[in-house]
Amino acid sequence: MKKIAIIGGGAAGMACAVLLARKGYSVTILERGERLGRKLAATGNGQGNVTNTDMGASHYFSDDNEKVGRLLSRFGYQDTVRFLESMGGIFLPDSRGRVYPAGRQASAVVDLFRFELERLHVEICLKTQVKKIAYKGGFLLEWEGGHINADAVVLTAGGKAAPKFLTDGTAYALVKDFGHVPTPLEPSLVRLKCDRDIAKRLRGIRIDSGLKVIRAGKEIYETRGDTLFTDSGISGDAVFRASAHAKAGDQILLDFLPDISYERAREVVTEKGLYCVVNNGLARVLEYVAKGDKGRIAELLKAFPLTVEGKEGFSEAQVTKGGIRLSETDENLMSRFQKGLYFAGEILNADGECGGYNLQWAFTSAFAVSEGICS
Repeated sequence: MKKIAIIGGGAAGMACAVLLARKGYSVTILERGERLGRKLAATGNGQGNVTNTDMGASHYFSDDNEKVGRLLSRFGYQDTVRFLESMGGIFLPDSRGRVYPAGRQASAVVDLFRFELERLHVEICLKTQVKKIAYKGGFLLEWEGGHINADAVVLTAGGKAAPKFLTDGTAYALVKDFGHVPTPLEPSLVRLKCDRDIAKRLRGIRIDSGLKVIRAGKEIYETRGDTLFTDSGISGDAVFRASAHAKAGDQILLDFLPDISYERAREVVTEKGLYCVVNNGLARVLEYVAKGDKGRIAELLKAFPLTVEGKEGFSEAQVTKGGIRLSETDENLMSRFQKGLYFAGEILNADGECGGYNLQWAFTSAFAVSEGICS
């Protein structure tokens, strides 16, 4: 019986362990933290947005998006739902295609995995931070006070985002000696820093707005959703989605009245001011920026400009942009440099938009790895 060592007990690691253990493999999860699935338990604002019905490679960023597409065709959102429901529970989409457990509790998804891993007799080693992986006819994994031998290793230790979950980027060093060096890393699905003076004046105001990202005069992304003003810029689900596309120097255009035309906005401003049109605090800022010019106020209602100064850091990010190149792996995400060494999840250079895409990647890549090991 092959012995499989999985480094990292997040979504990808647990999914890979379940899939392999169901095939009869001896599986050990080596998790640095005190419990499994901490980041999974926080996903979707704690409600567990596990995937999205609108699935495809266009929602991802990678050095090989064609490979992402091929992998998604092998294990897409319906496969994820079937896989999760095979452990229990009901998973349903909302009006925007985001799939959640019916109970809207992400921690319960972790419980499904935990009970299934126990049923399958997967060995779980907590508070175990692997320090070194070596290969001499087989793998040797070492940590302070212990070691394990394995026939195959799956690295699912996450990226650099959200270090409070012990995903601090140190895992990349484990495969450096095998020739794998990550691409430059950036935080993604994170607040944007924009026009701090304006942002502070609007701090705490939340608006359902349209949002466009403009670069060199061209629109590169458009979305709609919550926009929340903070001390340093903007947050909210629309901003998290846009952060995967935006970079310093880009312009953000916010449409505060996405359901009405510019003509109607101008008409309302001319006749009645902004009472019952937008938040009073926003109205005061619009009048301040426009210097009382009603035509300009109408323009700002439909296209309020903010300049992206940067993004918040990894400590505030939901996901890492960058990682181990997909081009350095085969179709089952095995290293091209070392047979038997596999990657899954966020440690790879494949990140998705906000809305369940990154968890889908965790499950898709775990499936590919399990197929590779079983072949």
